[in-house]
Amino acid sequence: MNSVSVRQTRPEDIPALIALQSEVYPDIPAWSKRKLAEQLDVFPQGQIVAETEDGLVGCASSLIVLWDDWAESHSWKEITGAGTFDNHNPDGKTLYGAEVFVDPRLQGKGVGHLLYEGRRSLCRAMNLKRIIACGRLPGYDRYADEMSAEFYAQKVVWGDLIDPVLSFQIKEGFSYCGVIENYIPEDTESRGYASLIVWLSPDYDPSKPTTIPEDIAL
Repeated sequence: MNSVSVRQTRPEDIPALIALQSEVYPDIPAWSKRKLAEQLDVFPQGQIVAETEDGLVGCASSLIVLWDDWAESHSWKEITGAGTFDNHNPDGKTLYGAEVFVDPRLQGKGVGHLLYEGRRSLCRAMNLKRIIACGRLPGYDRYADEMSAEFYAQKVVWGDLIDPVLSFQIKEGFSYCGVIENYIPEDTESRGYASLIVWLSPDYDPSKPTTIPEDIAL
């Protein structure tokens, strides 16, 4: 595999991102050009891509939220403003992971780790308290007739089952916090469920403000 680098997303990346997202999630509608452009307008620092010399191979999108507004229950559509990131709030202390996807041909090759590391760099650079995300549970469909989504996620945390997303997130240092129902209703593999996960920044300093620099070294 060619060497992979991570950088902030640019407007000219939008067509390639839509094509890649459609390949990764053939059963879930891809973002539109308008919504991707809005994400870049609202919070350009929070949008990152992974690329090789052959082109884009992954993407991670995020926004800042006031977590108390969303902690009890939410769907992906609600918290992301249906993908527009209208709910981005620079007064918040939480970097919310809205999306991560990797070229299917390169999954398991370290691209996801680089994107997660890029998010952690964002969190540290902006003096945010944490990263929170809701991850799909694509392995749940096989077990949905045998157990609840919450018990499935617990068995993944215990190491008794492997889920392509949650197992990876645990390996990346995230803590499992529970399951959210109807997060992405059209996600049939996950039966609409998602695992709520968190990573606490060890560098967060509550005595200092959140800063959003123009350029962030990833």
